[in-house]
Amino acid sequence: MPSTLEIEAQLVINWNGHALQLAAAGTYLILNIPSQQVLDLLTAGPPTPPGVPKPAKPPGPDPMQQINDLARQLGWVLDLRVGGKTYVTFGVQRTPKITLNAVLGKIGSFFR
Repeated sequence: MPSTLEIEAQLVINWNGHALQLAAAGTYLILNIPSQQVLDLLTAGPPTPPGVPKPAKPPGPDPMQQINDLARQLGWVLDLRVGGKTYVTFGVQRTPKITLNAVLGKIGSFFR
């Protein structure tokens, strides 16, 4: 009985006119998002009406840590890429591995 689930797949999802690519081989998954702007749109959540203050961050575990813990339990490695460059790697260590591309991309997105 295998201890991990292995996947072989390629999938392209069109979201608001942007192609999100998911590829998997064995226990390694790659999710490629075309640009930092698309990632910001994906992670922004629903828009708040004008004049309404943003809700406070709910207490609880960090969502990135939850993804990392799930990937480790399944024995998977999830490589999140933005524009073809590794952004965050989940499942390889106790905490998500954030790359310099992620830091520079996030800083650059503030100026656009």
